[in-house]
Amino acid sequence: MPLIDLHARNPLEDRRQSARALRIRRGVQLLLSGMGATHIPELTLASGRRADILALFRDGSIWIVEIKSSMEDLRADTKWPEYRDYCDRLFFATLGDVPEEIFPRDCGFICADEHGAETLRGAPEHRLPAARRKAVTLRLAQAAAQRLYLAELAGAIPPLAPDIS
Repeated sequence: MPLIDLHARNPLEDRRQSARALRIRRGVQLLLSGMGATHIPELTLASGRRADILALFRDGSIWIVEIKSSMEDLRADTKWPEYRDYCDRLFFATLGDVPEEIFPRDCGFICADEHGAETLRGAPEHRLPAARRKAVTLRLAQAAAQRLYLAELAGAIPPLAPDIS
């Protein structure tokens, strides 16, 4: 049973995401997985803001992907510049029916659907200070471990066998 099901009630969802946003998220997660990144959706940052997707790459780079399901969604959001303080690169992701030109040019741009995604514009790099990088990485690890535990409790996944290698 997948943890994220676009059509069924999911015990790990908070039900704030629209069906369009979940389609975008799935495509972006497929893209990030293909790039070798570890990622987690809906991660609350130290500022109290919640990143739609936070990705951690093998080299320690941190990306935040902000999902926008419509032009109205982008226009209503004034908090996204605050995410720059928690990532090396900031991207927007949307569906193909939302025009790319409405998104800020100083951020990356990803076009997605539930089958995958493509980076159409790279994001400029602004490297995090070491202390902030460590704090964000620890927050990601703690959230991922807690979500795995909750998924096991909810019966969404079977308990994992211990790694004794």
